[in-house]
Amino acid sequence: MPLRCAVLDDFQQVATEVADWSPVADRVDVTSFAEHFGSEDELADALAEFDIVVTLRERVPFPASLIARLPRLKLLVASGMRNSVIDYDAAAAHGVTVCGTASSPTPPVELTWALLLGLARGIVRENDALRGNGPWQQTVGTDLHGSRLGLLGLGKIGSRVARVGLAFGMHVSAWSQNLTKEYTDEVGVELAPSKEDLLSGSDFVSVHLALSDRTRGLLGPAELALLKPTAYLINTSRAAIVDQDALLAALRQGRIAGAGVDVFDVEPLPAGHPMRTAPRLLATPHLGYVSRANYATYYGQAVEDIRAFLDGAPVRRLG
Repeated sequence: MPLRCAVLDDFQQVATEVADWSPVADRVDVTSFAEHFGSEDELADALAEFDIVVTLRERVPFPASLIARLPRLKLLVASGMRNSVIDYDAAAAHGVTVCGTASSPTPPVELTWALLLGLARGIVRENDALRGNGPWQQTVGTDLHGSRLGLLGLGKIGSRVARVGLAFGMHVSAWSQNLTKEYTDEVGVELAPSKEDLLSGSDFVSVHLALSDRTRGLLGPAELALLKPTAYLINTSRAAIVDQDALLAALRQGRIAGAGVDVFDVEPLPAGHPMRTAPRLLATPHLGYVSRANYATYYGQAVEDIRAFLDGAPVRRLG
């Protein structure tokens, strides 16, 4: 009997289209789930009869309690090579192999700029007005050339965002807890003296840090209060880095010009969530990694992971 494989959160129903699953077709039956399972009970019920699970990024937690409720689970494949919501010790204790895939930094870089440009030029508001026979020109765009872009984080994604900013003629500075002048010089940007200096001096602030105990809540009420009233905040990293209540308050009170957000405290965002109706907010449903090429990598390498596991030689192991 072939093993059963579940692909979670395949919202666009493309997991079996963007990759060739034929190398495992004779040994694995694949079921794709377009709906999101929001609770552990729902996941345990849906996955009870599956031997392999392919999960997308960090959307679905796999704590010890869930893993213990999946006695058939043998292989868990996560897109990307880092996943903070899988209990690796529990997986090992229950004989579950965990593998990852590559992930390109390019799609989140491009989405960061889509949000930033959309905010700077009022794209959504002007498009809605034009298509709805509304006013002709309502906004006055913010110039990127000559403005300051402040980056929290200058890793694989942040450094690419920086280079685009430089190409636009922006002054680019960066800060993170371990960032050195040698590296900022290499990228061609300024090292901000402190987080506070970066926040208070930037016209656009973009977050590109990994979520950790040090970065959780890094931008709270006091930090957001340092932003200029004309400044924009963009977060395509992790929602928990920015205090969500403080951000909502800043938007509602008009203390910043706007925010571009691709990540949320709960995903998918529930109906009626305050972020759905916040003013001055340009929001997307966590599309940072969602591109055809990236999906081809995720699911193509998921097939490789499954095949290697079935052949007794797992690759790209995590944990």
